Amino acid sequence: MTTTTRTAQLLEVYLNDHLAGATAGAGLARRLADSESGWAPGLGRIAGEIHDDRSALLELMRLLDVRLQRYKSAIAWVGEKAGRFKPNRHLFTRSPLSRVIELEMLRLGVEGKAAAWRTLREVAETEPRLPVARLEALDARARAQIEELEALRVRAVAEALAP
Repeated sequence: MTTTTRTAQLLEVYLNDHLAGATAGAGLARRLADSESGWAPGLGRIAGEIHDDRSALLELMRLLDVRLQRYKSAIAWVGEKAGRFKPNRHLFTRSPLSRVIELEMLRLGVEGKAAAWRTLREVAETEPRLPVARLEALDARARAQIEELEALRVRAVAEALAP
């Protein structure tokens, strides 16, 4: 196996793993935006951006001729749905901590996405099919999302855990 072939295989695994994370993250972002629209209307915009970022990842995978491993995204989708059913001492309403936990999970996902954009930026040094300016713009958007999600998380913590 040549080094080029091995690198392509590793990149395929890496990008499919990130696609699975993006699938779960997009579902979480949409659910959070829908359930918290009155509390933080900006979550709808962030959810839309996260959906667009998943589409951008798919586009980059097509540019690189990366084969989709659909089962990974399917498992992530099911996992995101299953994550909704967690014991939180609130049977028919959302726990005040649900907002905090979901914002933390979403922020962690966006941190991972930003790392992926930076990784691809490094790969672009030797892979001319990757659009450097697009990767830099995606990374900048992810960093802005991180800042906004952190501000919302801090607010949610103050509301949920204030005496």
